[in-house]
Amino acid sequence: MEELDEIDKKILRVLQKDAKVTAKELASSLNLTVSPVYERIRRLESLGFIKKYVAILDKNLLNKSVTSICQVSMRYHNEAFIENFEQEIQKLHEVQECYHLAGQVDFVLKIHVNSLEEYHDFVKYKLSKIENIGVLNSTFVLKEIKHSSEYYI
Repeated sequence: MEELDEIDKKILRVLQKDAKVTAKELASSLNLTVSPVYERIRRLESLGFIKKYVAILDKNLLNKSVTSICQVSMRYHNEAFIENFEQEIQKLHEVQECYHLAGQVDFVLKIHVNSLEEYHDFVKYKLSKIENIGVLNSTFVLKEIKHSSEYYI
């Protein structure tokens, strides 16, 4: 893996905060010309340090203000059941994040919906239909204290 120098790190820090910043603005803040900054950004993209550019939306304005952290434990742990669960979770648009864990709980899901009723329907008609789920344990976020998509580099 290629090492990042301080200029690369500064570029990545700025882009994490504002992906719409222009190469010209970046160059000015780094005391460089536009061309080398543009080339560095393209290199960071091609090396995979920058995966994609996204807009982070306001979940409250989109009526997705109920956030649940759902712990899922499987009955059986063979490869086919785990792969099936992973494939089925990809189809559920309410699930924003899914992590396969080591320990007592097999998966943790972060789910956003409009209401507790919508969450009930999601569990009843979608999540519980996935084969081999043994235990579902849902908790609900009361207040978001910190939410960041930035990595410290």
